[in-house]
Amino acid sequence: MGWADEMKPATQDSIWLGDSRIDYRLVRSKAARRMRIRVGLNGVEVVQPDGRNGEDVASFLVANQAWVLDQIERAKRLRGVRRPGEKMAGEILFRGKPTRVRITETDTHARANLVQLLDGEIVVFRGMRAETSAARSLENWLRKQARAAIEVHLTIVTARLRQHPNRVYVMGQRTKWGNCSARRNLTFNWRLILAPDFVLRYLVTHEAVHLAVPDHSKKFWLTVQSICPETERAKQWLCSHQTEVTIELSRALSELKVEGPKN
Repeated sequence: MGWADEMKPATQDSIWLGDSRIDYRLVRSKAARRMRIRVGLNGVEVVQPDGRNGEDVASFLVANQAWVLDQIERAKRLRGVRRPGEKMAGEILFRGKPTRVRITETDTHARANLVQLLDGEIVVFRGMRAETSAARSLENWLRKQARAAIEVHLTIVTARLRQHPNRVYVMGQRTKWGNCSARRNLTFNWRLILAPDFVLRYLVTHEAVHLAVPDHSKKFWLTVQSICPETERAKQWLCSHQTEVTIELSRALSELKVEGPKN
């Protein structure tokens, strides 16, 4: 499942949701099969498949009114503390929550870094003789966390489907969240660990169902929905948080000051 669609130029429109007039960009897409909403620091955007009319868009927005208004308020809060596109130094999403990352220099001569989750923060303990960067150690740790979470859900889903993969890979691909190959190998993006559990669960379900139904037919989507009722919510979250989950760890940590050892 890729992030990019073949889209036409956007047009501006507006709608009343409750007592609020909401301006939004309407983007028509040849590739999109379903309508979706994105809400971020730059406003509201609706992706509309070709062949759907304006009444469909209005109905879709009204049906998702509570979610849209909630995301708009969230964006306003973020806008108050940072500029569009700007992230707080050293902060990343982890399991869907903004999480601070600290780098602490140890007083040992260890050749490796140690990463731990402590009191709601991710701490990278950097060994004095370590050759691996803090960003690389953090990514390796996140990959392990992702694999553990993916395997938990995968065990549940494959047992229900009575289908099992050949191999499971956790990679860092830039254009896909997951893939099921003709050899029944499943590949997942480690960045899924940055998203909430229901999003990770949806992507694991999506790829696992391909073991039983290789296409995106009606049967496929009905099976996915039956196993993961939060499918649409997960898709909307991914659209709204695209920038936050495609983060470059080296850039996120570049402005951090390294803390010295503490007693």
